[in-house]
Amino acid sequence: MPLPLLLASRSPQRRAILTQLGIPFEVCPADVEELTDGDPSTVAVENARRKALALAGDARARTGAVVLGVDTIVVLDGAVFGKPADAADARATLSALAGRSHTVLSGVCVVEPGGEPRTALASTHVHFRALDAATLDWYAGTGEWEGRAGGYAIQGRGAALVDAIEGDYLNVVGLPVPALLDLLPAILQEAR
Repeated sequence: MPLPLLLASRSPQRRAILTQLGIPFEVCPADVEELTDGDPSTVAVENARRKALALAGDARARTGAVVLGVDTIVVLDGAVFGKPADAADARATLSALAGRSHTVLSGVCVVEPGGEPRTALASTHVHFRALDAATLDWYAGTGEWEGRAGGYAIQGRGAALVDAIEGDYLNVVGLPVPALLDLLPAILQEAR
């Protein structure tokens, strides 16, 4: 696989997962208009595709680079919960998720040099504990919800909100490794 991998994202979680795997990459955020409404699976995949294509068409995507776009959303009863606007919005989102199960969807898109975009979708079910007002206030007060789909970070203090998960934990963190490896099976051979 040509290197480096260009990550069309600012997500520190995605950077941490790629680093954990030893995959060389460069961060090159792509600023695109993201979908917020529609079929949740389509929203996640289309947003990932938009990010990857924006970067692939940018001068930063030099010859030989592979571009990776990812978008993660939280879905409850068919409604998409993106990143909360403020602490009150985060608290409202967490209150809606409390004591219920929701789905975390991540769209993944890779564009190899001269190739067409290839996409995958990962899905993980997350079961939240019942959350009282004090717990909601505590978590909203941490600020950890900022920039997080669904308003929580399972790898941080948000772990206290979760009862169980079914599926890929790293998908909930922000980068579904099995989906990435399905799209780029040789990527681990380039790992350090």
